[in-house]
Amino acid sequence: MAMPQQDTDTIRAFQGLEDSRSSVRLRAALAVGTTPDPRFIDKLIERCAIEPEFHVRDMLTWALTRHSASMTVPELLNEVRSERAQARSQALHTLSKIGDRQAWPAITRALLSDADDEVARSAWRAAVVLVPEGEEPELAAVLSTQLGRGEREMQLSLSRALIALGEVILPTLRAAMTDLDPRVRAHAVATERLLRDPDAGFEFAIEEAKRVVALGRTSQEE
Repeated sequence: MAMPQQDTDTIRAFQGLEDSRSSVRLRAALAVGTTPDPRFIDKLIERCAIEPEFHVRDMLTWALTRHSASMTVPELLNEVRSERAQARSQALHTLSKIGDRQAWPAITRALLSDADDEVARSAWRAAVVLVPEGEEPELAAVLSTQLGRGEREMQLSLSRALIALGEVILPTLRAAMTDLDPRVRAHAVATERLLRDPDAGFEFAIEEAKRVVALGRTSQEE
């Protein structure tokens, strides 16, 4: 007895998601997203945690967004508590793409300050998408504890997250401008400059901020 075509396609897609060739995995994720099927949700999430190729992970996330949020969000919330950093990071990234604010309680202070840079960056992006109206100042205060962290790309990610919250970040930034750590002060100054002038490059803003900090001045004093 011949196997129904739908079942054959399902088996082929499952196998494709585990293929050793990234091009095959990419096509399989595209196929699953094009024709969503709840049977694939667990497999897509499982692959997100271990997939080595960025472009394939992005397609896996896209495929998950094509399924019902009521089915994907609970599974993704389990993943943000995973011991595997990539599982946490990709789950947070996917939650930010789905945009269901029921996921907000899972964006904990621990995730926003996760020791793994990619997890922290994903948490920042998810937080500014999911934060309920009125809770932006509290989120800004938590995010400000990460000012000065990492190198350029890390700092730019945090600045972008803060700026996405709007002018509610200003009191928090100005408090950070008095921090004992010059890296924190410079990052706060640069973020405020970018908030004022979104077209200014981050490199220029951070270098200017370093000069301001070295001279012992902030925008409050200028």
